[in-house]
Amino acid sequence: MSLAFDVVVIGAGPGGYIAAIRAAQLGFKVACIDEWKNAAGGPAPGGTCTNVGCIPSKALLQSSEYFEHTRLHAAEHGIRTGKVSMDVAQMLARKDTVVKQNNDGILYLFKKNKVSFFHGRGSFVKAADAGYEIELSGDKPETLLGRHVVLATGSSARALPGTPFDEELVLSNDGALRLGAVPKKLALIGSGVIGLEMGSVWRRLGAEVTILEGLPTFLGAVDEQIAREAKKAFDKQGLKIELGVQVGEIKSSKKGVSIAYTNAKGEAQQLDADKLIVSIGRVPHTTGLNAQAVGLQLDERGAIVVDAECRTNLPGVWAVGDVVRGPMLAHKAEEEGVAVAERIAGQHGHVDFDTIPWVIYTHPEIAWVGRTEQQLKAAGVAYRAGTFPFLANGRARALGDTTGMVKCLADAQTDEILGVHIVGPMACELIAEAVVAMSFKASAEDIARICHAHPSLSEAVKEAALAVDKRSLNF
Repeated sequence: MSLAFDVVVIGAGPGGYIAAIRAAQLGFKVACIDEWKNAAGGPAPGGTCTNVGCIPSKALLQSSEYFEHTRLHAAEHGIRTGKVSMDVAQMLARKDTVVKQNNDGILYLFKKNKVSFFHGRGSFVKAADAGYEIELSGDKPETLLGRHVVLATGSSARALPGTPFDEELVLSNDGALRLGAVPKKLALIGSGVIGLEMGSVWRRLGAEVTILEGLPTFLGAVDEQIAREAKKAFDKQGLKIELGVQVGEIKSSKKGVSIAYTNAKGEAQQLDADKLIVSIGRVPHTTGLNAQAVGLQLDERGAIVVDAECRTNLPGVWAVGDVVRGPMLAHKAEEEGVAVAERIAGQHGHVDFDTIPWVIYTHPEIAWVGRTEQQLKAAGVAYRAGTFPFLANGRARALGDTTGMVKCLADAQTDEILGVHIVGPMACELIAEAVVAMSFKASAEDIARICHAHPSLSEAVKEAALAVDKRSLNF
């Protein structure tokens, strides 16, 4: 006999677990199914983000940043340390602890909000009069009946054709987070978020890192001025980035990995490394969902086809997060999860794709929201730009971290903020002010007139807004 629920959510990543909790808050009887396992075989909700993505990568980035700062900059503060070394095993153990804390936190939230959690894989069986039958496979097989079904099955790392991940020599983000020792030479293919973050972690710990990027420009989605500033910082750190390359044959052996490629000048090259991380994007994960059993429509990429409100082609079936169109970002998935739960309840859930922030957690951090200068030029939009360097910010000087700038773009006629771009310390936190401002259609003048605490990094945002009108006060 089926266990009946108002809402069954398949996937407990950021989109899924948030959708389940919000639906429960709205009074629905909710089940959430997730198949992630921890090392002991127990449930590990949180999806890619918590288990092999956002959370563990930030833990390693923090540990490696502490190590590099202690090794290179502690003496500037009068701190005498002697020889500093990194215990990689302890670093990874701490990372695992942080991940488990997040796993356990989600399980606690399910219990608090009376969400029934099922550990295993959920797949469609058939449509029924009262919704859809969902088969749960795992340690305790069940059949669930959901009046509404929310699909939040996430994404998987994209492999290079002919070069599958073995997670020993050729690594996805998963293997990159579990390296037991610092490789002498580390190669990465792809200079996106994962490539830059993982490259930064292992470079700080002593690896010689080379990143091969097929595109001719660095961080093409980022404002060009900000990308140039970031590239200068990475070059100075010793992160070698080659652009405009064409990767050829990849060979693995007991000695490591050999990558044949053609550089931007058309010259044949070979890169030998101990390990290779492939970070060329992600693909929607629908394996095992049994979409064909109910006629669920997928596109040519394997993504679930949805409308602007995350409805699929099936009545009562919704999809959110990485498995649908739009940016593959945890916070985007969360917002869609909330919106879908509210739509099921007859409310008007809303997600504004124009004010979704992006962050790369390197050092310096890179964050942005809205349109870039090159996008505004291409669209023929008249705008004004203002920039302010952290070099002129008192708090940044006190931190000893003055790399980068804040850039504000505003409409030339109305002064409405069209985009804010930051490279520098705590960019991930500073961008929130810009998101709030843009969500309320604020002008650059609005931010310029708001009192910001002194000394603070946020003053750089105010100064960039002032600079739009060419009246920066501290530069």
